[in-house]
Amino acid sequence: MIYSLDKINEMADGDNDFVISVISVFLDEVPTDLEGLESAVNNNDYESIYKLAHKIKPNVDLLGMEQTRATALEIETMGKNQASMSEIEQKFPLLKTDVLQVVSELKKDFNL
Repeated sequence: MIYSLDKINEMADGDNDFVISVISVFLDEVPTDLEGLESAVNNNDYESIYKLAHKIKPNVDLLGMEQTRATALEIETMGKNQASMSEIEQKFPLLKTDVLQVVSELKKDFNL
């Protein structure tokens, strides 16, 4: 398991409906943002790369995905600074793989 519910559980203070709602929002928003980010990378759209990586970052952080958060931050920074697109293209698959794995695990673990 590459995610952790520690932060969400701390915020939920025993409210399981809250936990499910946060996970549902993650499952609704993050795959769509990831698709947008992939499209932005394919189109060399630095501004969208920056904005979408910035949007994904707190969502993966909330699930304790520290390595994924670090990758999103790197992509966000590279998008903001208009760094080498080949560097962004190297980092993106790491982010995509982690996010898709967690989406799959969350759906299975919570029957969503």
